[in-house]
This record gives sequence, structure tokens and C-alpha cells, in this order.
Amino acid sequence: MKNYYKAEEVSKLWDTSIKSDGKCKIELGSTENINDLIDKNGGQILFRKISTLIEQSRRTMYTQISSATVLLFWEIGRHINRDILENKRGDYGKKIVSTLSTQLAEKYGRSFEEKNLRRMLQFAEQFLDEEIVVTLSRQLSWSHFLALIPLKSEEAKMYYAKETLNGCLGVRELRKMISRKAFERRKIADAQITPASQIPIGTFKDPYLFDVLGIKDEIFSTPSKHEE
Repeated sequence: MKNYYKAEEVSKLWDTSIKSDGKCKIELGSTENINDLIDKNGGQILFRKISTLIEQSRRTMYTQISSATVLLFWEIGRHINRDILENKRGDYGKKIVSTLSTQLAEKYGRSFEEKNLRRMLQFAEQFLDEEIVVTLSRQLSWSHFLALIPLKSEEAKMYYAKETLNGCLGVRELRKMISRKAFERRKIADAQITPASQIPIGTFKDPYLFDVLGIKDEIFSTPSKHEE
């Protein structure tokens, strides 16, 4: 591999003098300086390459861990739901969740406290299709699902999930979209579209378009807090 140096670097590495016959005499200076320069440049390139590998691996590991966490919580919810159903829920269900959460939290940490365990139950109850959960878990974190769980309809949940996937939305952006009732507003807008307008159904995904185009949606003018 060839090494290229700037003029000022070359002047430091080579000793130049003029012979009596007028010819230029160039003698090699300190070889240690040359090796230091090569090591410095090559080392920086290697450092950048290794750094890139580490960053890429970290992102991959985070995605894998996030997906595995979502699937784990779904499986936990499904197993508890099955156990409670087999025992006809009722008081048994309340007791088993409370007892189990205490045991799990003591051994594995706060993520398995009763409040979180009940969210896992809701998660498994609302997202019944394992294939859909697997697909969504590749890009949606557990925090994304916590924002979707309180939504009342399955249609709304899937709408926001798809918008999150398509737009690579973070949790904050997803919550903001939900608080602005993008799903409900879109349905209202679609209902007001007539065949003569030649506007495709589903065009109005951004609530700000309502004000610009004068589409009425007064009942959603004040976003309400969704249930926890």
C-alpha cells in the first residue's frame, strides 16, 4: 500500500543538501519518524473501521434485545391469561397476579411488578396473532406498545402501529400522533370525501390539513388523555 505525505511532512522526513557538482543530494532522515507517521495514519483508519463495527453491532444487539423483550412480555401475558382462564378468573386471577408479580419482581426486578404484569396481560389479550406481534416487535419497542394498549379499537391500534413502522416514529412522536387523534380525524375526513372530489381515501393523515382545507372536526378539537 502506498503512503502519500504532504510537502511539509516530507521536508521533515528527508535531509536535502547540494553537492559541489550542483546536483541535489537527498538523504533519508530518521526512519523512526516515517514509521511513526505510518502508524499514526494507519492506526486512525483502523480505529474508524473498528468503531464502525462496534456501533453497527450495538444497533443490531439493541434491536434484537428490544424485540426479544416484547416477545417475552407477550408470552408471559399469554401464559398468565391461559392459567387464569383455566381457573375461571375471578378472585383467583387477582391473587395469582399479585403473588406472581411479588415473586418475579424480587427475583428479576421492577419490570415485573404488578402494574407491569397487568400490562403484559392486556398486551396478550389485545394482540392475539403471534405473527403480527413478531413482525411489529422488529421495529416497535415495549414503550411503543404501552402507548397502543390503551386504545379502544383494534383498527386504531393497527393504524398507529403501521404509521409508526412507515414513519420510523419514536415513542414521543407516536404519543403525539395519538393525542392529536390522527386516526379519528382521518376517518372523519374520509367520510366527507365525495366521489366527485377525486381525492383518494386516506389522504388526510396529518391533522393540520383539516384547518388548511376547512374540514370540520370540532368534536376532536380538544384532545383527551387516553386511558392508562
